[in-house]
Amino acid sequence: MTLEQAKVGERLIVREIIDPEMRMKAIRFGVMKGAEVTCTEKLPYGPVIISKGRQELAVGRRLARMIIVEPRT
Repeated sequence: MTLEQAKVGERLIVREIIDPEMRMKAIRFGVMKGAEVTCTEKLPYGPVIISKGRQELAVGRRLARMIIVEPRT
């Protein structure tokens, strides 16, 4: 599934970032393959808010569609 499809409160592991340019942008914020994040909020027609450690990050929907995640077990 993509980050855009994640549910609020769901703990996730990033499996892939499809677009190389978007991958570089995400890496700057510590979001890379294998990273554990939590979907903390989804704004209607707006960004997906994720947290990683003590940091929160608003991920635009365009980028969220390119981040492949899976639920953390």
